[in-house]
Amino acid sequence: MEFARTVKYEAELNKSFYKEVVESSGCDKVLECIQCGTCSSTCPVSLYMDYTPRKLMAMIKAGFEEDALKSKTVWICSSCYSCTVMCPSQIKITDVMYALKRMAIEKGYYPKSMPTPVLAKEMNNIISKRGRNSEMYVASMMVLKTNPFGMFKMAPVGLALFKKRRLHIGMEKIKNTKQIKKLLSGLKKREAK
Repeated sequence: MEFARTVKYEAELNKSFYKEVVESSGCDKVLECIQCGTCSSTCPVSLYMDYTPRKLMAMIKAGFEEDALKSKTVWICSSCYSCTVMCPSQIKITDVMYALKRMAIEKGYYPKSMPTPVLAKEMNNIISKRGRNSEMYVASMMVLKTNPFGMFKMAPVGLALFKKRRLHIGMEKIKNTKQIKKLLSGLKKREAK
């Protein structure tokens, strides 16, 4: 019988992880978390998370980068902002969740079977290439990459939206795609600093 090791050695931790999260989220109060649990108790979906928001804040502070980025918590977060509103330390927890999502996608740690990270990645890809989003393309790619048979289930809804002219099939493109690429490249350079 083989046991999986759950204990981390200090050498495996990224002590500057919280700094990366602070820079990416714009929330400089991450270290001020007092572990009161208000965020977790007000979160309507914490019941379904592998780590509650409170535990995730502790993991960020301690340097558990890989565990935090591989958690399903950030993908389950409904972005309702109740944790941010109720936090006595005024930590922008929802912004931290968004930062963790971006970092997880960058490092390839996102769960491949969940639709949210796939949707975010596909949307980012099409906007960076064409400058505009195409709902039909993004939704199709999300379903094909997570649950291909889901297309049959979604077909009636798609057809109804198309009939009411609420779903555009074509893919629009901005005139100067070099400009959007330059803008996005500037943002990546800024984040790298």
